[in-house]
Amino acid sequence: MNGRSIFGMGFAMSFSGPVMERAIRRARLEANHSHVRGDSVMTSFNPGTQPQNRAPQSIGFLLLDNFTLISLASAVEPLRMANQLSGRELYRWTTLSLDGGQVWASDGLQITPDAAMNKAPALDTVIVCGGVGIQRAVTREHVSWLQSQARQSRRLGAVCTGSWALACAGLLDGFDCSVHWECLAAMQEAFPRVSMSTRLFTLDRNRFTSSGGTAPLDMMLHLISRDHGRELSAAISEMFVYERIRNEQDHQRVPLKHMLGTNQPKLQEIVALMEANLEEPIDLDELAVYVAVSRRQLERLFQKYLHCSPSRYYLKLRLIRARQLLKQTPMSIIEVASVCGFVSTPHFSKCYREYFGIPPRDERVGSNTAQQVAMMPIPHALVLAPLSGPLSALSQARNESTFASVRL
Repeated sequence: MNGRSIFGMGFAMSFSGPVMERAIRRARLEANHSHVRGDSVMTSFNPGTQPQNRAPQSIGFLLLDNFTLISLASAVEPLRMANQLSGRELYRWTTLSLDGGQVWASDGLQITPDAAMNKAPALDTVIVCGGVGIQRAVTREHVSWLQSQARQSRRLGAVCTGSWALACAGLLDGFDCSVHWECLAAMQEAFPRVSMSTRLFTLDRNRFTSSGGTAPLDMMLHLISRDHGRELSAAISEMFVYERIRNEQDHQRVPLKHMLGTNQPKLQEIVALMEANLEEPIDLDELAVYVAVSRRQLERLFQKYLHCSPSRYYLKLRLIRARQLLKQTPMSIIEVASVCGFVSTPHFSKCYREYFGIPPRDERVGSNTAQQVAMMPIPHALVLAPLSGPLSALSQARNESTFASVRL
């Protein structure tokens, strides 16, 4: 996988000029619409007005053993499409490993990198790609090399669990950081100087980190928007049939046991009751009775482990559920307020704006509610069939108490 030429990747598709023009034209209309809404619009993308002599940014992807291929692809593909849509080499990328040898991805595929990390070309940015068993994948050599890159004022990033490597090198001390939720508790314990977040991705000065899966795609689109304007990032998302670019305010769905461990069954039970009763919130005194704790114990548990009061946590659960409904269903604002336990629409709108920074009606400006995506039901035959290990784990996770993407 080598990005030294603009369209050199073997899986790059060829699009005719009119197709690219249509994508960019539509992206411009969307960007203009966003500007009317009051969104912060980056410098407009216009292939004819961008500096032609600007050197392409050089990005090195450091692949650690058992890295997740989906995170790497989600980070690389936006760069490829940026080059393709602009008709110029805005970015070039190089894959790196410890010694230049093959690296195993977590799905069993072997990737042959372009170079050993100590023989990398001059880089503007380094992105660490982590995955499974990150504690075993990071070596002293990795740490030393990353520290040397930081001394040269490189932009440093990480995808999936790659943040662990940056933290090991002391390069996230004093920075906000995102990491895959499965690694969250371990990182909080190991690196107390790093401000951990459940956000999908975090941009903090010259550090940028993302959780796993497709979150790197959103992060890279935001970086491209910073570098070359919002129109280009919007055009890229359209080419990928990616309907909504998520932002830093979007959080991961984190199973609560990964936030608390297994030592707080009472707290997990309380949160499960809250999540199951969003439309008709349960009084906190009743919650305390249900789990056999006093009201004071209930308050202490939330303050100690979730750093907020139970009433505040309950409110955030309802607001986040409301946001999901506004974005994913054609329900009216009045209906959303009702099913999320708010007795009046004005009160709902006030709470929503205080938490998300925008009123509920603005969540829908520019969205096409007629084409909302609904989760397809699982066929009855599959429900009755015995679950495989991965399917069983997924089914269990869906039914767990979760941290519910709450920003405290």
